[in-house]
Amino acid sequence: MTRLTEKFDALEMRGEKALVCYIMAGDPSMERTVEIALALDRAGADAIELGVPFSDPLADGPSIQAAGQRALERGATVSKVFQALADIRRQSQIPIVLMTYFNPALSYGLERFAKDAAAAGADGVIQTDLTPEEAQPWLGLARREGLDTVFLLAPTSTAGRIEVVAGISTGFVYCVSRTGVTGARQDVPQDLKEFVSRVKSQTNAPVLVGFGISRPEHVKAIGSFAEGVVVGSALVEVIAGAGDSPSAAEEAGRFAASLKSATKP
Repeated sequence: MTRLTEKFDALEMRGEKALVCYIMAGDPSMERTVEIALALDRAGADAIELGVPFSDPLADGPSIQAAGQRALERGATVSKVFQALADIRRQSQIPIVLMTYFNPALSYGLERFAKDAAAAGADGVIQTDLTPEEAQPWLGLARREGLDTVFLLAPTSTAGRIEVVAGISTGFVYCVSRTGVTGARQDVPQDLKEFVSRVKSQTNAPVLVGFGISRPEHVKAIGSFAEGVVVGSALVEVIAGAGDSPSAAEEAGRFAASLKSATKP
């Protein structure tokens, strides 16, 4: 049982929903990334998605693209992300999922990536552009290392695709709230509840919703029909506003705490 599964079980017992916070490793620096992750843990975040910077992030909107570019310009590499993860893990047991694209993992070497991610303390991996049809080699390696494999579904996913993704996702199933790229939005799509219901009918794993969530009222609304939310762009913008400053961790923690309050009964 991974830390993710333990966390979701504990939340269910308390009647709480999950708040998963996305941060880009290396923005503004790897040292600040560690500080921010620890601050998010103290603020009550239930898990962290740790982004691995990539030069061609097809699913990411302007805020996360810019964060990834800043991280790359400051020398971020997969190895340095693993080191930052290990530094976080020495001080915290918060569940951590690496979020990346297939190319960085393939270039690093899939078997080596799985082994080093697990050794550093990762609980799971999301490879955003890895399709189920091409995932079998990765699934085998991840399972061997005890890593959860989280896959994404979109509102446009067919019943067949939902069934396939539900069958290979462990840890949780990641529902994208709308078509398009990441980025903070003002509203919750009206058809989101029906989409999540279709996914929940195919899996016993927790179903989380991400893309466009930026306010406590979003968290509260989505928590009425899903097991939790993933908040990315809005948090990345808070961190970017603080720059390479000790206040980045404090401001990130304050923002996360405001969202976490909306997950409680």
